[in-house]
Amino acid sequence: MAKKMHDTPLLDQLESGPWPSFVTGLKRLASDKDYMVDLMGQLEHSYETRRGYWKGGTVGVFGYGGGIIPRFSEVASLFPESSEFHTLRVMPPAGMHYNTGILRKLCDIWEQHGSGLIAFHGQSGDIMFQGCSTENVQKAFDAINELGFDLGGAGPAVRTSMSCVGAARCEQSCYDEAAAHRTVINAFLDDIHRPALPYKFKFKFSGCANDCMNSIQRSDMAIIGTWRDNIRTDEALARKWFARHGLNELVNDVVSRCPTKAIALKETKTLREHEKVSSVAVSDTQALEIDNRDCVRCMHCINVMTGALAPGKDKGATILVGGKRTLKIGDLMGTLVVPFMKLETDEDREKLVDLAKRIVEFFAENALEHERTGEMIERIGLVNFIEGVGLEIDVNMVSCPRTNPYVRTDGWDEEVAKIKAKKAAL
Repeated sequence: MAKKMHDTPLLDQLESGPWPSFVTGLKRLASDKDYMVDLMGQLEHSYETRRGYWKGGTVGVFGYGGGIIPRFSEVASLFPESSEFHTLRVMPPAGMHYNTGILRKLCDIWEQHGSGLIAFHGQSGDIMFQGCSTENVQKAFDAINELGFDLGGAGPAVRTSMSCVGAARCEQSCYDEAAAHRTVINAFLDDIHRPALPYKFKFKFSGCANDCMNSIQRSDMAIIGTWRDNIRTDEALARKWFARHGLNELVNDVVSRCPTKAIALKETKTLREHEKVSSVAVSDTQALEIDNRDCVRCMHCINVMTGALAPGKDKGATILVGGKRTLKIGDLMGTLVVPFMKLETDEDREKLVDLAKRIVEFFAENALEHERTGEMIERIGLVNFIEGVGLEIDVNMVSCPRTNPYVRTDGWDEEVAKIKAKKAAL
């Protein structure tokens, strides 16, 4: 006979709004699992007292030092069935590719060994199998591992990486995200499974500047697709787009929104001929002219006029380091360390792995405890970091090149000497 449900008036309120509630899902699982009945009781108790009652501990599976998040209840005497509610972090496939057969098998495993509560995916990118007893953790992992899945990162380790669907389905993709993701992860499995760093380290792979993985904000090493030649154009599609959307939308949503004013609307007869200029006629009298020397590859114009404008052919990735959410010194965006890297061949991807290893090793040796990569760079200085990982200084590393007050001074002494000579002659 199933255990009687606890009274949950506060949880019930969460079902009264216009949106779907997680409480409905918990009640469905609780209909045949005493485990979930007491979980809901404890959650209601937390809402009443405004306190959390989960504490950590040590739980693991053979051969792994990470991947399991232990949760022990501090009110186990009141809710004994849910006295343990551990979470298994499991690495998803690159690009989040699943078929329905695999999803059903994962659900069956968790129904058998755990609570049935699964999150696709947690903020770390893992599949979160939430709610398992210490006794069943090893059993659940063995079954999941038989399907070909492995535990993700937890603790001060290299964490589970994420990549967008990218080249498999997206026309904006600038490199093979899944291949790069897989290559890097295979090289860092030990660092994922056996925590040995000052704090966590995350990789994220986005195929273009749209950055669907939020890699620039949420990863210690972001690999973001880009290109280094001219934007491609298609006049037939450009004319079709213009006929549908008109001049106002072209000016207001494309030309005026270019962050570097690289796009101009011109009469077709005044278009320039230059190797760094892309131009495309949108009508018999009007055309777009893009000065690729000023283009920062933000992709806004491409997103608005997809097809009419497209990424160039010389594709690769930009590497940024140090992005993270709030911790010691607030939010940080990634800092550019490699303006462009080709990622077409296995050899190219091995160069990426080599760079990643140098960065992780430098982080392990120089970061303070509980300090992310971006915070370490802020503390020791970007120049020291760049020299420490063996990279060449590049002008693209300047964070705000268009507003930076510093200018080149080489040759100034010669100019001063010429001015003084002229004055002396007078």
